[in-house]
Amino acid sequence: MSARPAGRPRPVGHARRGRTVRRRSAGLTPIRAGALLGMLASAALVYGAAASDVFAVRHVRVVGASLTPEAEVRTAAGVGEAANLFALGTSELRRRVEQLPTVAAADVDAALPDDLTIRVTERRPLLAWAVGDRRLLVDDDGRIFADLPAQPTDAGVAAELASVPLVSDERVSATGLAVGADLDPVDFDVARRLGALTPADVGSGASGLGVAITDADGFVLRPVPAGWTAVFGIYTPTLRPPTIVPGQVRLLASLLAGREAQVTRVLLASETDGTYESRPTPRPSPSAATP
Repeated sequence: MSARPAGRPRPVGHARRGRTVRRRSAGLTPIRAGALLGMLASAALVYGAAASDVFAVRHVRVVGASLTPEAEVRTAAGVGEAANLFALGTSELRRRVEQLPTVAAADVDAALPDDLTIRVTERRPLLAWAVGDRRLLVDDDGRIFADLPAQPTDAGVAAELASVPLVSDERVSATGLAVGADLDPVDFDVARRLGALTPADVGSGASGLGVAITDADGFVLRPVPAGWTAVFGIYTPTLRPPTIVPGQVRLLASLLAGREAQVTRVLLASETDGTYESRPTPRPSPSAATP
């Protein structure tokens, strides 16, 4: 038997080809056609609703706003009467309203065919900071969030201001305070402590107490109606921190005890060091000379 020549390729047999499987075309079955028609109908319905003036906003209600004028809420939302309920993004409207400094949270509800309700939750004032004829409302973080007149025309706002401790800032620098500003942390701490005092806390028979800040004396406390003045002074983070206020209050109560009607001015240098000035004793008038 002869040898196969080297390098000559071995003949390869052809592979058998199987039968070609023809798949049936998906086509458009009646079920798929119905689903497609339903989708097209829904899209047309939504487009028609969005383009129709039947669902145009005609009634916008603002709920929960007392410190915030309704006009400001409507302007912030940016919803005009030509807006269509189907085209409104309530999340975006809520975000716009919550950017108002007086608003802590907001919720927007759309109701067919033409109603839009904006509910706001306002920030609650911890202090009212009086600067001239302005009343700056301060939240519990020490931030000013509203600027109101001293005598609001709205009865509800006036009633709310009446229940908030008032601090009269008589310093020259106070004129620069505005909405969005943060109070000095030391001033805010002292104001909170003094603003929460009642006449009973200092042993006074007054009907109320007033807190003020002056350039000369710092924090002062005065009874209502007017009588004595207690000078608490100027505070710093370290040398005279707000933590000495409770001790000063106790000292004031001891100095007023039994002599409130005669005291005109109290100086409270520290928690244990304080003095007071008394009213001068009236001299008896000389008796009329007898003829």
